[in-house]
Amino acid sequence: MRVIRNIFNLSFISVEIGILVICLCNAWVFGLTNGRTYTKISKIPPREIALVLGTSPKMRSGLSNPYFTKRMDAAALLYHHGKIKKIIVSGEKSKGYNEPAAMKNYLVNQEGVPGDIIVEDPKGFNTYKSILRCKDVYKKKDVIIVSQGFHNLRALFFARNNNMNALGFDAQDVSKPESYYRNQFREILARVIAVVYFILGISPD
Repeated sequence: MRVIRNIFNLSFISVEIGILVICLCNAWVFGLTNGRTYTKISKIPPREIALVLGTSPKMRSGLSNPYFTKRMDAAALLYHHGKIKKIIVSGEKSKGYNEPAAMKNYLVNQEGVPGDIIVEDPKGFNTYKSILRCKDVYKKKDVIIVSQGFHNLRALFFARNNNMNALGFDAQDVSKPESYYRNQFREILARVIAVVYFILGISPD
């Protein structure tokens, strides 16, 4: 019985430590990005360029991905209200798949954004790479990052830790409960990984 009790106590302590780490990591991300995300177009300060983070334009069903379209809507809103002059669309480009091209095509044909102000970044394979390439390849530090709010916090965490004067403009979230809670939970864990990688000095793949 003593062995079982010790195993139970150890498991309980491990769970407590895990919860504490998750809370501390998320608190760090929230603290570092506090006051740097906006939901109202009238409130966000202007920047030269917006960095739009990529996602698949289509769902598995073949229907349009609402996360994709809402990000494009938000980027176009920034442009049409004079908050930005240029746009970087950053995402994955691989054989038969091209997020940046789809993003540019949507912005031009559906949102009326001039094609010559849009730069395609085909090597934004994840959030960290999109942020780092914006700074190192395109030499842009004063940017507005466009994604859904739950994602923007982690993106801003990366940007702030890479000495970028970035703001976040939150695209409209998807209202389906299953999508909302799944993404919120996944992002909570993703923030923990982001903090651990930063502490260890590791670049996320």
